[in-house]
Amino acid sequence: MIVDSAIYRDGHRTEGPDDLSDALAEARASGNAFLWIGLHDPTEREFDLVTEEFGLHPLAVEDALKAHQRPKLEVYDDSLFMVLKPVVYEPDSDTVTTGEVMVFIGDCFVVTVRHGEGSPLAAVRHHLEGDPERLRLGPTTVLYSIADATVDHYLEVATELGTDLEELEAEVFSPNVGGSRTTASRIYTFKRQILEFRRATVPLSVPLTRLAGTGPYGTVPFVHEKAQPFFRDVNDHLMRVNESVENLDRLVSDVLAAHLAQMSVRQNDDMRKISAFAAMAAVPTMIAGIYGMNFVHMPELNWVWSYPAVILLMVVLEILLYRLFKRRGWL
Repeated sequence: MIVDSAIYRDGHRTEGPDDLSDALAEARASGNAFLWIGLHDPTEREFDLVTEEFGLHPLAVEDALKAHQRPKLEVYDDSLFMVLKPVVYEPDSDTVTTGEVMVFIGDCFVVTVRHGEGSPLAAVRHHLEGDPERLRLGPTTVLYSIADATVDHYLEVATELGTDLEELEAEVFSPNVGGSRTTASRIYTFKRQILEFRRATVPLSVPLTRLAGTGPYGTVPFVHEKAQPFFRDVNDHLMRVNESVENLDRLVSDVLAAHLAQMSVRQNDDMRKISAFAAMAAVPTMIAGIYGMNFVHMPELNWVWSYPAVILLMVVLEILLYRLFKRRGWL
């Protein structure tokens, strides 16, 4: 469904005709205007009209309808197509979810398609409408602003994940909780969240590099040359995000390895304790077994002090074994 549609003339919003063909014709006739249409989870039938009026490439349209795309930038004859993946962090459940924003820009139009939640489009449109100077740069400004808002939110999510990792690390090395059976599961779940976050941030580097006009890619059509420094700034922020993601991924792997090592040491300690108690139990069992065989020729059975002597022997041996195991750290 179309959630918003307007013509931006000389940096200011003006309401255009309801018919998309008339609105696009009016924007083109003005010379200094462009049409911005926003859609949310459109069906194929709803998108057919937009495709026909704006002449969008069928492959880009297919990607926009099916969603589940990696961040990318595609250049076609009449338009530019870019996919971004906004990220939403749920602090209550410590989970990362991603949405998708597809942006088509042409000579005098912008079509944005949103899938899922967490999209910055509404805030971007509101912010741009309060800054006519930026809007005068045309459709490129919309693309830059969406990318900028998306990457800025990446930085916030990276900070939140860093805080959660510190809490998880403290839990792992806590003497009371570090051996919990659920800790390894929590670490693995956290690693999955970082992987989901990484799928949104890492592939975006190449499209932003192309839009910034740097590297071996050359210039991209439909991108205003004055906007290239802004895309470079966004790409710099994205590099910081990717470095944070790499650090988080490496740290959580180290935390998992430390937890497994800690569990292994604790299991070894438990086995030593079990072995020590088994050895202490074996001594009186052996002595009782010997004197429980009831042989006829066992002179100790006829002694008056046989019973207290055997009990005393058992106690002394148990004390010696206990002190030995205690000195070696087994108990």
